[in-house]
Amino acid sequence: MKKLIFVGITVLTFGVTSAQDVNFGVKGGLNVTTLTGDIEDLDPKIGFHVGGFAEIKLNEKFAIQPELLFSTQGAKAEYFDDFDGFNVKVEENLKLNYINLPIMAKYFITEKFNIQAGPQVSFLMSAKNEVTYSFEGESDSEEFDIKDDTKAIDFGFNLGLGYSFTDKLFAEARYNFGLSSIPDDSDVDVKNAVFQVSFGYRF
Repeated sequence: MKKLIFVGITVLTFGVTSAQDVNFGVKGGLNVTTLTGDIEDLDPKIGFHVGGFAEIKLNEKFAIQPELLFSTQGAKAEYFDDFDGFNVKVEENLKLNYINLPIMAKYFITEKFNIQAGPQVSFLMSAKNEVTYSFEGESDSEEFDIKDDTKAIDFGFNLGLGYSFTDKLFAEARYNFGLSSIPDDSDVDVKNAVFQVSFGYRF
């Protein structure tokens, strides 16, 4: 993971010193998130991301794009469990909020269309699990703070596509593969998985 951060910083530094043009902007959009690994029967969770970026053009074909994003992630689960002989419906809503710092390398296939790839480091802001119990039309909910049981830093890798409608307006689609396990338990391997659709504006 340290090598991943070092590579990202090296690429960013090279990009800044070699830049022909730098554009700043804002972006935001939809998240579809889940968890992979030692966990089953999860439903995807809908969230969002929003933040800013700097597009550092190296030449007509290549650019580097560091970003700072707030991202809501997690997953949902629904199952039935036995409580004192009663079959109770249980719904869990895992809510993970991160500050994501991706550094994307962009290759422009055409003037408007590009492909992207790059590492990401994420800092956990909050982690909560909301659990709802339902039985015979009655329901009750409680929320647990699980931040102490979740690693403060997460690492991932992004692959994506981008399309510019104009010099200012663009759209992106991106998938983030979690590279590190997020529970603070070495015996459990559970990783983030995030699909994003973004719309952005360059100043």
